[in-house]
Amino acid sequence: MTGMKGQKKRFWSDEEKRSICRQTCAPGVSVAPVARRYAMNSNLIFTWLRDPRFAPAEAEASSGAKDDTLFLPVEITGLAAEPEPGSDL
Repeated sequence: MTGMKGQKKRFWSDEEKRSICRQTCAPGVSVAPVARRYAMNSNLIFTWLRDPRFAPAEAEASSGAKDDTLFLPVEITGLAAEPEPGSDL
């Protein structure tokens, strides 16, 4: 972070933004403690994470990676018959 004395708006270099975004991808770390560490709002970090220039390569690889999850359409066509009293079902 670079700034001048008395300047209210902070300017972050691209490398600082990348570094902060990488810290949020560590296992067990959320954005909130990282934001507190730098005295900034977590919404700003979320904005940087959406930007492909600052998003960590690990996050892009994991989000774009294929997994074996497959969703299939299901159609329900009527109600299941209730078992009659006295049956073993």
